[in-house]
Amino acid sequence: MSSLIQREARRLAQLTTPARISALSNDEFEGYASRFGLTDSAGDVVEQGAFAQSLARRGPAKVRMLYQHFAHEPIGVWQIIREDARGLYVRGRLITDTQRGRECLALLGEGALNGLSIGFRTVRAKRDAKTGLRHLLEIELWEISVVTFPLLAQSQVTAVGAARDTADEIRRAAAALRAGE
Repeated sequence: MSSLIQREARRLAQLTTPARISALSNDEFEGYASRFGLTDSAGDVVEQGAFAQSLARRGPAKVRMLYQHFAHEPIGVWQIIREDARGLYVRGRLITDTQRGRECLALLGEGALNGLSIGFRTVRAKRDAKTGLRHLLEIELWEISVVTFPLLAQSQVTAVGAARDTADEIRRAAAALRAGE
């Protein structure tokens, strides 16, 4: 008995969308430390706007970057922490003058470490009587850690440094295309 496998050709849609190319230096990384509307392993759901007041008061400089939530192991500094439609976007720089900073950079670069996790104090929350889930409405953000196993699987590093050369190449190629070369 023979099987017939048919391949259907589909038309591709052409989309035009703006692209943001921002080079990360070799000691920088970015990602989402929290995502809105998703349930973590502890039964918490962070709601959009939960970080707004804390970020307005503290800013990135007062939120610590730690390794695995260990207060005695700071590994870098946060340059950008902001809420967007998806969650809590972060961009940080590892301090490679420290051994742990160098180790984290190497592990992030190879994908062996890619989780992000928040350390916080709950200011306002509401428990859903039907589901038992706790909806976090306002959070005082203390720290964001690079971790092996985040409570929220979608809280991850999305890009790691060394993108500067690639971004420059893309810019040059785009300029050449615009110039008709």
